[in-house]
Amino acid sequence: MFDFETSVSGIEFKVRQLADEVKHLRQLLAEREGSLRELEEALKNKEIVINQLKEENKLVKLGNRLAEGNDSAELKLKINQMIRIIDRSLEMIDKN
Repeated sequence: MFDFETSVSGIEFKVRQLADEVKHLRQLLAEREGSLRELEEALKNKEIVINQLKEENKLVKLGNRLAEGNDSAELKLKINQMIRIIDRSLEMIDKN
């Protein structure tokens, strides 16, 4: 009888240890998933900033060409097109 009770106690102890380890691992997983979501959101925000800066850079380049005096009507049309694209992009961002 003693050996049986000892075996059962040992098994119960190991089961509790495994349950504690599973609980710990689940908590760790939840923390990591939270960190992952934060990093993904930060990456998304950085990509948006990069795209905005690219658009601004294009406008600056067009403005510089305009200042040089080359074909100003065409450049004004391009600037207007870029502004429309930026406006549409901002509308899409606001919807999300």
